[in-house]
Amino acid sequence: MPYNVKDISLAPQGKKKIQWVQEHMPVLERIKRDFSEEKPFEGITVASCLHIEPKTINLGLTLLAGGAEVAMTGCNPLSTQDDAAAAGAKMGLNMYGWRGETNEEYYENIHRVLDHEPDILIDDGADMIFLVHRERRELLDGIIGACEETTTGIHRLKAMAADGALEFPVMAVNDAYTKYLFDNRYGTGQSTFDSIMGTTNMLIAGKTVVVCGYGWCGRGIALRAQGLGANVIVTEVNPIRALEARMDGFRVMKVSEAVKHADILVTATGNTDVVAGDDFMNMKDGCVMANAGHFNVEINRKDLERLSEEKRLVKEDIEVFIMPDGRKLYLLAEGRLVNLASERGQGHPAEIMDMSFAMQALSARHLLSEKPEPGVYRAPDEIDMRVAEMKLEAMGIQIDELTEKQIRYLENWEEGT
Repeated sequence: MPYNVKDISLAPQGKKKIQWVQEHMPVLERIKRDFSEEKPFEGITVASCLHIEPKTINLGLTLLAGGAEVAMTGCNPLSTQDDAAAAGAKMGLNMYGWRGETNEEYYENIHRVLDHEPDILIDDGADMIFLVHRERRELLDGIIGACEETTTGIHRLKAMAADGALEFPVMAVNDAYTKYLFDNRYGTGQSTFDSIMGTTNMLIAGKTVVVCGYGWCGRGIALRAQGLGANVIVTEVNPIRALEARMDGFRVMKVSEAVKHADILVTATGNTDVVAGDDFMNMKDGCVMANAGHFNVEINRKDLERLSEEKRLVKEDIEVFIMPDGRKLYLLAEGRLVNLASERGQGHPAEIMDMSFAMQALSARHLLSEKPEPGVYRAPDEIDMRVAEMKLEAMGIQIDELTEKQIRYLENWEEGT
């Protein structure tokens, strides 16, 4: 299989990591067994642009078991785990990418994946989908559709669809209940603090943690910060989410005011310039900043560099910016997605990605059978429910079913009490 990875000799240790996560991804393993028998992707090439780590390789192996040719690259220059990429290459996947890519190398690797002339795309952030529309239009006629993993990517794709620029169907996997209720909330919450604590070795208890954004990712981050003993402040632009954050027990205020209190600040909005300009001038000495959004645009690094007098690398993934008045501000993982871009980041737990990648695999199969018109589509409820059922079954949990009488009662609008 073609590959371009940093060090193929790392494959044995990467394989051990993959085998470990497979033990904790029972839903995806069940789908893999089904795909092995059914071969739904026979003759199909699947290209993915995802964070390359052991759990992602297991998704690739699931598609491979279903008969697909699979080509994979990373969706962030810093998030690829080189041992996992090497193992994937040895296990039959066409692997391209390594940790520490330049911006040019990042896009070269996406092009290498697209050179396989894929029928289906699986994306995280929509960079690959966008690149096809902008630079690889010769591939459009052969693409059946795509699946998109993130909130950020869905925002981009809905904007494309609204402008009439999206030329094939995309399954909004991020909008599935078994994705955003668990991956975005519990996965992001845990993996963000796993990475922050592993990178800094800081105590969270007693600190003031500012969470910018109270979507499902922000909710999870705030919940985990609270559970670790932090005092939590939330910033928001949506009045309903702001009310929810307040009634969940958190203080709510503007970013410009919140930064004055922050010991640790985490952005999770999917938008640009969330923390910028004068915000850095108002921060406390020693404030640690991290981003949990997909792109490194939420914390304005250019403003931070412009306003500081000196910057240097303190240790792996921690930069210090010294301000004119002597305050030290710290930025983790270059302001990139901290739970994966940091050397200590491992991404979401395997038990969480089990559901997310099950949704990806089944949504990709759905595209083959349905072939919808161009647009952005929420994954069908029956797929969502099936993933939840398989997860409960794997956990040994049984739930009730409605009786025929209860079903009739709910369907009969004339019946009262």
